[in-house]
Amino acid sequence: MNTRQASLFTPVLIVGCAIILVSFSIRASFGVFQIPIQEEFNWLRSDFSAAIAIQNLAWGVGQPFFGAIAEKIGDRKAIIIGGVVYAIGMVMSAMSTTPIEHQLYAWLVGFGIAGTGFGVILAVVGRAASPENRSMSLAITTAAGSGGQVIGPPISQWLLTFTDWQGVFLIFACAILLILLLLPFMRAPVTTSKQELEESLGQILIKAFKDPSYTLIFLGFFSCGYQLSFVTAHFPAMITEMCGPIQPGGFLDNMGIGSTSALGAVAISIIGLANIGGTLLAGWLGSRYSKKYLLAGIYTGRTIFAAAFILMPITPTTVVLFSIAMGSLWLATVPLTSGLVAHIYGVRYMGTLYGIVFFSHQLGSWLGVWLGGRLYDVYGDYTAVWWVGVGVGAFSAIVHLPIREKPLRAQAA
Repeated sequence: MNTRQASLFTPVLIVGCAIILVSFSIRASFGVFQIPIQEEFNWLRSDFSAAIAIQNLAWGVGQPFFGAIAEKIGDRKAIIIGGVVYAIGMVMSAMSTTPIEHQLYAWLVGFGIAGTGFGVILAVVGRAASPENRSMSLAITTAAGSGGQVIGPPISQWLLTFTDWQGVFLIFACAILLILLLLPFMRAPVTTSKQELEESLGQILIKAFKDPSYTLIFLGFFSCGYQLSFVTAHFPAMITEMCGPIQPGGFLDNMGIGSTSALGAVAISIIGLANIGGTLLAGWLGSRYSKKYLLAGIYTGRTIFAAAFILMPITPTTVVLFSIAMGSLWLATVPLTSGLVAHIYGVRYMGTLYGIVFFSHQLGSWLGVWLGGRLYDVYGDYTAVWWVGVGVGAFSAIVHLPIREKPLRAQAA
């Protein structure tokens, strides 16, 4: 026990966090480019939204495949493939001048995120961790994604003062390739049981698909993707257009946040910063209490905060308060959901099983981003799509309650 605890921060965990940090710094920044790209090409808001929506859908489609690739040919090879595809997608996106081109190359970016994101990285970290450390290891890795959200949008906003958005995309492509140099240090030991090793991927998939709990986990993760991706893609623009002015001489103005456009980027960072603590707390709680009830509580909290925010006047103060509240619950679902999959179905094929569940998350991401742009073009604001997010959050809170939170082998015994 003590040895395991002492080895929590292993090279696998550290390198996994570094890759997630870079991957999510870039992913969390796309909302910052929405207005600059729209102004340069005079695209509809839905044109850019469609590209981010496709990116999220491609991420979801690619996730189980990258999980299976990692389990067949090795984690590091899968990550290298993902990183190279990610970089190519960023370069090609920087060269695009039409909505169709931007949306086409979004598929490459999405597949790249799948190979360098939560599905593959959490699976290798989960396999390398001991059962008592697994929930916390997954939380730390997820928190690294929040770290990327903290630094990504402000860095993007800062880079835009020196170069155009195309130049920023090329810088991001280089960053992705450079982080792959750490992969030689990422060697995960095998910690699966004899029974897990004897089971084939097909056998465990059949068991999971027949299990109602797996279906409920799949359905419940949908709203997480919807809410997170809508906010990441549209919240900066929403704040710029709907928020009241920054008070001259006020706290935010004294902090150097003198415009609502700057507040939009900062809000995404605040969400990420608050989520570091929230995710680590979720990991700690997940090793001690029922994961399904924790997930139901998180989705309930999101629903309440989102409803309260849209019902009140949108001011700089409410933006900051909402960002802190929502951020504390932001990615807290990820270590709990991935940990629940590992707890019920084992870690041998966690990458594939979690990847399939994550596909539901990305379907929600696709809908949240696309619907945000579409309904904005129809109604001129984001109120309608925001209320859809409130509804799907309440749905997820409910569907987690009937999940049978026991290892599948124990259920069959």
